[in-house]
Parts: sequence; structure tokens; C-alpha cells
Amino acid sequence: MKFLDQAKIFIKSGNGGAGCVSFRREKYIEFGGPNGGDGGKGGSVYFEAVENLNTLIDFRYQQHFKAKNGQNGMGSQMTGAKGADLIVKVPVGTEIVADDGVTVLADMVVPGQKFLIAKGGDGGRGNMQFKTATNQAPRYAEPGWPGQELWVWLRLKVIADVGLVGLPNAGKSTFLSVVTKARPKIADYPFTTLHPNLGVAWVDNYELVIADIPGLIEGAHEGVGLGDRFLKHVERCAALLHLIDATAENVGDVYTSIRNELILYNDKMAQKPEVVVLNKIDTLSDEDVQKKIKLLEKVSGKKVFAISAIAKIGLLPVLREVNKYVTRDRKKLLEDKPILEENEVTKSWSPLD
Repeated sequence: MKFLDQAKIFIKSGNGGAGCVSFRREKYIEFGGPNGGDGGKGGSVYFEAVENLNTLIDFRYQQHFKAKNGQNGMGSQMTGAKGADLIVKVPVGTEIVADDGVTVLADMVVPGQKFLIAKGGDGGRGNMQFKTATNQAPRYAEPGWPGQELWVWLRLKVIADVGLVGLPNAGKSTFLSVVTKARPKIADYPFTTLHPNLGVAWVDNYELVIADIPGLIEGAHEGVGLGDRFLKHVERCAALLHLIDATAENVGDVYTSIRNELILYNDKMAQKPEVVVLNKIDTLSDEDVQKKIKLLEKVSGKKVFAISAIAKIGLLPVLREVNKYVTRDRKKLLEDKPILEENEVTKSWSPLD
């Protein structure tokens, strides 16, 4: 399945049905009077977050979503039927963004969460509603109110506990394939990873969801390489796992360049807990490894873990270290997590607001 993390779609709620102009005509009943019914309300459009989706690929083939119109009113005081609501299902972690590409209307982070994006138009009143003492036989009725229509962006930010960052060929995909059952593409050339990959690791009976994103290079915020658009997939992570290639000439400069890209992308990203890891130590002597660890610790101000993903050396201490931040974050989320009732709409928005 192709991974798609951004899509633009058109939303339109249903129009309200028109009111009816009708008069009661029955044998032996004089002056029957108006009996036109009201039009039915148009269907509304909702977004719903569901767990069994992990891409927006379906929205590549369908970009227009329209709810049903309300039925027109009828005689004998019969109100038209309400138009059916439309529920658009999106993956958990999807942001609903206005057409300007900046304003976030809703963040669908809880399974079952619903969001009213476009309210259906009200039905028009039938001529029965306009009867007064001075107007016994009104011959007009209201048309239905139009529904709302708008374009919105859907942006998927995958839900993961740990985000892998680093330069291309730092060994992120290898690390993911070793500690999880994920099978990302691995090769000996840069930018092997072209879209995010997810894997699940188990550490001391705790489950960790790890996200591997395409490598960053200096100038990524200006679009160099694959740019920084994939960083959004690690925005929700509890911690970052920063992998650095031990064979790099200056590991301090490598660390600094990636940190600068994180800061330029988003200050909050740069403030996330970070575990610094020196990878591929099996290619160096013990003396060279120690020198590079000391340099990294001096530049980063953090403890540096030395591993070899391909040789499976030193992996468990790294996972245990990052798990400390993940469990702390989960505890905080449980305290703050909203309780959603079945079919609850957590928030509504209207382009007329």
C-alpha cells in the first residue's frame, strides 16, 4: 500500500428541503386552510478517527464528499425527510486544516473522535407556518437553506512513541529492522527511506512504537534533499532517538547540523527528550569509539550510547533509556486524556463562524 500523508478534499453538507404550498381539500370540509409541511434538514458532514487506517491513500481517488439534501415538504402537514449525514473516516493522528494551509480546525488523536466540519442546511417552512388571523390562505413557502461547502487539507502525523532522526545512512532503517519486525528498505546509498516506516519493539514488557523517517541533511528546512516535511511524523513522539554514524569524520558537526534543522523546523521538536546514539561502532577500534563518544558528549551535553545495529550490540540499554521518557509521557496522557462517549462530537466548526 502506498503511503500518503497529505490530501486536499472538498466538503459539502446537504441543502435543506423547500417548504410546501398546499391546502386542505376534503369533502364536506369548508375552508380547509393551508397544510403545507416544512422541508427536511440537509445532512451534515463529520470526520471520524478510526484505528484501522494508516494512510490517506483513499483520498487520492475520491476528493469530493457531499451529504444528502433534505426532502421537500409535502401536503397534509408532512415534513420532508432529513438528509443522511456523511461520516468521513480518517486515520488516528490526522489534522484537519483549513484551505489556507495554516489554520488547524481539528486534531483527530483519539479513536472514535468525531468532528462536525459542515452543518446541513435547515429546511424551509411550509405555508402552514405562515397562517395568521389576517392571512388565512398564504400562498408562499420558504426555500431550503443551502449547506456549507469548503476545501480542507488532511495531514497525517503518525502516532509513534519514539522518532528516529539522523543523517541519511546513519543506520536508522537497520536499527528499526533489528529491534522490531518491520522490514524497511535497506541499502548502502543515501535516501534509501523515502517515506516513514513504523515498527513495534518490546522492552521489559512495554510496547514501543518506533517511527523511522527519511534522513535529514543540512538545509533540509529550505528543501535540500527530501526537505523536512517528514518531521511532522515525529512531532507527537515522546522522545527522539538521534542516530549518528560512527564512521563520520566529525560526529560533533553531524550532531549539531541535525539539531539545527530540528530547531529551525519547530522549537517544540528541539525541546523533546533526546537519546544520542553512536551507531556502527563495530567498524572502529575501541580507542576511536571512546574518542568519538567523548566528543559527542561534549557537544550534546548528554550521555551517549554506543551501539552496532547490524551486529546487535548495545541495543537493550538504548531501548530502556528511551522507554523512560515514553512511560512518563503515557502517564501524563492518561491523566489528561478526554473521555469520549459513543458518537460524541468533540468540536464543531463552521466557515461562517
